[in-house]
Amino acid sequence: MKNDTRIIAVANEKGGVGKTVTVINLAAALTLSGFRVLVVDMDPQANATKGLGGVDHDGQPNIYDVLSAPSTMSISDAVRSTRWQGLDLIPAHVDLSGLEVELVNEAGRENRLRRVLQGLTESFDFVVVDTPPSLSLLTVNVFACAEQVLVPCQTHPYAYQALEELFDTIAAIQVEINPQLAVLGIVATFYDGRTRVSQNVIEQLRNDTCYRELLFDTIVRSNITIAESAAVGKPVVFFRRGSYGSADYIALAEELVARCG
Repeated sequence: MKNDTRIIAVANEKGGVGKTVTVINLAAALTLSGFRVLVVDMDPQANATKGLGGVDHDGQPNIYDVLSAPSTMSISDAVRSTRWQGLDLIPAHVDLSGLEVELVNEAGRENRLRRVLQGLTESFDFVVVDTPPSLSLLTVNVFACAEQVLVPCQTHPYAYQALEELFDTIAAIQVEINPQLAVLGIVATFYDGRTRVSQNVIEQLRNDTCYRELLFDTIVRSNITIAESAAVGKPVVFFRRGSYGSADYIALAEELVARCG
């Protein structure tokens, strides 16, 4: 593994595919190998913030404060330690939903996140960024600063069909804004081997010439413990280490590190 920071966007323009769950639990699993990880929550719903035991309305600086007033607010002021060593968080806020309107006349608005993160990333091995489940200025900002995109894909036909649109978006960002952006891989989520639907989608991903080389070997199985851990604001690897959910995200983190070289 190289020493330079990896900025990884976890993205899918379809909701309900396990995007935020992957952010929380992948980040936590990476710390088990001694990596320093920063989670940046760019989703106005702030579920990654809540899933790491934080709140989005406690008066402390958050990512909205920094992006809306970068000349007066330092990004380092928005970084919060979590309860777990090596895992830090920049929380989201519901006001992020109005940022696109606020910045409509601002030059370089698509590069705000990239500019404010400069310098801060040196303190971390990985920066894992959660994105909204739709294409917006927030998503564009994440893609503009990220090096790689990790794509969770629920093992459901609608999620599989939505991949094409996401990959078109990434291609457009590569041409117009960030030529270094690359797809790190696709991780299958909510897999239930008892159902033909899940089995069929996995086979489609493995056989599709566009996706098969990108598909992670690790499959995140449907597991109630993941939902239980989210309800108490605790990553599953710290909530119940012996669960399938914990095992799957630890395996995903190990495979991701190997891919990053």
